[in-house]
Amino acid sequence: MTTASLRETPLVSVHKELGGRMVDFAGWNMPVQYKSIVAEHMATRQAVGLFDVSHMGEFVVSGAAAHEFVQHMIPNDLDRLDQPGKALYTQMVREDGGTVDDLIVYRRESDYLLIVNASNIAKDWAWLKEHSSRFAVEMTDISDATGLLALQGPKAEALAVDIFGEFVRAMKSFTIARGTVDGIDVTIARTGYTGEDGFEIMVPAESCEKLWKILMERGAGHGIAPCGLGARDTLRLEAGLPLYGHELTDEISPVEAGLGWSVKTEGADFIGKGVLKAQKDGDLRRKVVCLKAEGRALPRQGYAVFAGDKRVGEVTSGSQGIFVGYPIAFALVDASAAAPGTELAIEIRDSRVPAAVVKRPFYKRA
Repeated sequence: MTTASLRETPLVSVHKELGGRMVDFAGWNMPVQYKSIVAEHMATRQAVGLFDVSHMGEFVVSGAAAHEFVQHMIPNDLDRLDQPGKALYTQMVREDGGTVDDLIVYRRESDYLLIVNASNIAKDWAWLKEHSSRFAVEMTDISDATGLLALQGPKAEALAVDIFGEFVRAMKSFTIARGTVDGIDVTIARTGYTGEDGFEIMVPAESCEKLWKILMERGAGHGIAPCGLGARDTLRLEAGLPLYGHELTDEISPVEAGLGWSVKTEGADFIGKGVLKAQKDGDLRRKVVCLKAEGRALPRQGYAVFAGDKRVGEVTSGSQGIFVGYPIAFALVDASAAAPGTELAIEIRDSRVPAAVVKRPFYKRA
């Protein structure tokens, strides 16, 4: 795909002005880094990072059966959103248990907002439409009209309070609130994908550049840094968070991915419930695990994983753990090799590098 045919967020000119190194990400022209992935990773861990995530998709589901329909599509318990302003991490699952996508569902005053992965917008929309016909619901795709910025790091709260107001301090994790700044209406969610405290801020696409500049100018005293997709990936990996297309796919279920805590099989029916219930009850033949590797060689997606001379799986994501200081990976392995403490090896350039299964996550903020 040529650069001319790639989709662009409302901030493409800002990224280029900042010297962002642009790459094709799921058909989008996005910055992978500005100064360096390491610098951006550490800025987010120690101060505050600002990410353009406007390529993500946003769907609105409304109507008399909105609750019933969304619950039918997801394995988590939608009743946990017992009042407007709450949010929930979940997935959409096929009948065979494979994952269509993972997403966050927000309950608003009269509808539900679904934020989905950029690579799956068209697929998710088709999946939802396919299953909506017997429900009294209306769906709207507002992706193109919506900008989304992620403000992440230990100083994110102080900056958000400075810009949006004191109400931000009282927000709990996985809640949303409305605010304004310089005449811009925003929806602020206390969510993120870095392992840090932080906020994802929805804004009309036409106001996205203005809000970015406000955040950068007001954030200078907080040590803010613009961050690209490279740091977003290394941060989420350290934090033990899955990425669709790696730890979750059409062939990998949420339970296999280690997300069984988000699958509630004792409640309402949903697509794929039978398979996921069987997996949670013990019929699990493989599982995504965290691996801490020795040495300096970096594990990468697709590298084989061995227990002794037996190949037991492969790496789904791998990198240097920039903050923790050692090579890290997710790997999909046989269930027999998934217990914490299990000694395995990753085949990296014809050498087998020792690696141990460790508890998720690699990094957890204090």
